[in-house]
Amino acid sequence: MPNLRTAHRKFVVGLGNPGTEYERTRHNLGFQVVHTLAAKWRVRFRAGPGSFWWTAATFRRNTVLVKPTTYMNRSGEAVLTIMERSKTPLENLLVVCDDLQLPLGKIRLRRRGGDGGHKGLESIIYHLGSEDFARLRIGIGGGGDPEEWVEQVLSPFTQAQETEVARMMETASQAVLCWIQDGIETAMNRFNQ
Repeated sequence: MPNLRTAHRKFVVGLGNPGTEYERTRHNLGFQVVHTLAAKWRVRFRAGPGSFWWTAATFRRNTVLVKPTTYMNRSGEAVLTIMERSKTPLENLLVVCDDLQLPLGKIRLRRRGGDGGHKGLESIIYHLGSEDFARLRIGIGGGGDPEEWVEQVLSPFTQAQETEVARMMETASQAVLCWIQDGIETAMNRFNQ
């Protein structure tokens, strides 16, 4: 189990919904990114002391990958637990999530900001009492009628989109690594398209 209180520890929280029925949906791209990183770094997720799964500290023993198990709309409960137990400043938190407003294939890093209608980010902002944490948004395409958003985010990608999704996962993983090594400004300059 990672030592949460190690100095300069960073947390990368991928948002999604637990359960096989959600595994390949657009809303679970945050989970997919942290899974991609865990596979690259050869670490496994294990149950944490709260409503989340996490990896052993990795990448120079400095980074913990996290998957909240609270379902998307209650992600803030898990993130608050992590931040309180670790005594980590918000500048060491990166949240990875899907974004309906970005076209498929695009990613966008931000130093801080509102929830943009994303229920997972809304929950995190509410529980932390702050918008001052970095986020990596991953485009799933869509937008359109808000009444259709739930159906859109909970649908899988088409077979024709899978190649683009795989490319996007690799780019998002590289962006996370850049944030870990070089900080949010460098990551934004390099990866925001």
